[in-house]
Amino acid sequence: MSAPEFTRPAPVDVVHHSHLTGVFEPQREEVDVGGLDVIGELPGDLQGAYLRNGPNPRFDPIGSYIYPLDGDGMVHRVEVTGGTARYTNRFVRTPMVEAEEKAGHVIWPGVTDLYTPGVEEVGPELAGRPRELPDINVVRHSGRLLAMAETSLPYRLNPEDLSTLGPDNCDGAMSVGSTAHPKIDPVTGEMVLFNYMLEAPYLTWSVVAADGSAARPPTAVDGVDTPLMIHDMALTRRYIVLMLCPLVFDMAAVLTGGSVLDWRPEKGTRIALIPRDGGRVRWLTCDAYWVWHFANAFDLPDGRVSVDYVEWTYPGGFAKAPAPSTGSLVRVVIDPESGHLTKDVMSDRDVEFPRVDDRELAAPHRAIATVGKLDVSRGRQDSLWFFDTVRGTQCHWDPGSVSVGEPIFMPGAQHEYWGMIGTDRNDMSSWFFVLPAEDPGSGPMAKVRLPIRVPAGLHGAWLPAQ
Repeated sequence: MSAPEFTRPAPVDVVHHSHLTGVFEPQREEVDVGGLDVIGELPGDLQGAYLRNGPNPRFDPIGSYIYPLDGDGMVHRVEVTGGTARYTNRFVRTPMVEAEEKAGHVIWPGVTDLYTPGVEEVGPELAGRPRELPDINVVRHSGRLLAMAETSLPYRLNPEDLSTLGPDNCDGAMSVGSTAHPKIDPVTGEMVLFNYMLEAPYLTWSVVAADGSAARPPTAVDGVDTPLMIHDMALTRRYIVLMLCPLVFDMAAVLTGGSVLDWRPEKGTRIALIPRDGGRVRWLTCDAYWVWHFANAFDLPDGRVSVDYVEWTYPGGFAKAPAPSTGSLVRVVIDPESGHLTKDVMSDRDVEFPRVDDRELAAPHRAIATVGKLDVSRGRQDSLWFFDTVRGTQCHWDPGSVSVGEPIFMPGAQHEYWGMIGTDRNDMSSWFFVLPAEDPGSGPMAKVRLPIRVPAGLHGAWLPAQ
């Protein structure tokens, strides 16, 4: 349908929106500040940059604002060198952001609204196009620094000042779009990705070689006949692991005022093991569950595949159910030949954002770090939880009044660390925390006062100095 058939939506009630206030309140200021105050001592052997992306609307939104699907990208960087720290943040300036900055106000609504601006407002190149949202993740591969979007092209950033260089299809490997969570094989250097679509073939996968060229163009995954939302993936040396949970795009419902996503648990969850050599896809079907994020996966010597991920009973916020969705950290072991699987719960505590040492991706890993709940009576995740998969032990760090984000593993020259950004709910000050990997439950050995408030966000990476 064309844009003129839909009227411009009303403003979002920003004051009463839970994801536009408090620690989520958008940050419109951009700064570049060095010599930051440090409490404790930054490790001298830690050299590199912590980067994190997240939804941050440039102007107060109109229509709808559904976190984490909506919001312009803002990338935050904390550079650590010689025991000192520097902070830089920049909007990811898509053509939509640039047009709104020129106009001085919001133009595009949320992704679930059908309205798009017309030629008279934004010109022929942007008319009828939805907002682009490279606001979920940020990765570095083969000299490219990429702000990642969900199902569309990433935007390449200047590694010097984080300014936006423009969309990048990675030599055609992302010509139909990309997941926000590509996986980089630390052995081969390949970046492997998938992309889901609203039209056939619905699901593709592709590979960017270590040198940045397209090693495999977008390739259809056989056996998919429905448009599904699939947020993340896992990777082993032999397989891409995808879990196709039954969260279905229902465009017919949207046209009649319904929800764009429909949870259909009667269809179950399908697991796809896609051979990286291009062989036949192995499919398994089990009872329905939902997955936002994987920790890691690896091949076992006997040919089975081990996968660690966070499993939810259903996608909270996108499905109606009599009881709240509950989560658990799960390890599933899959036999590709027989289709048999076994599932073990490593922790039944609600956790999210599971991360491992990126050098261990696609191989056995020891530690998994997550954001979780210390006080289960609270709705928010309020602490960090660390799991030793070899010993079967866990520990946690209670940051008190600070809302912490995704923990990222940071290897130093002599020691190893976990890093994350958090914001104090009492005074809205934001901090960068460094925890020792050998004892993360002991709390931060250093924390860096950031010069501005950093909104709660999503995903990022540690980029060692090159």
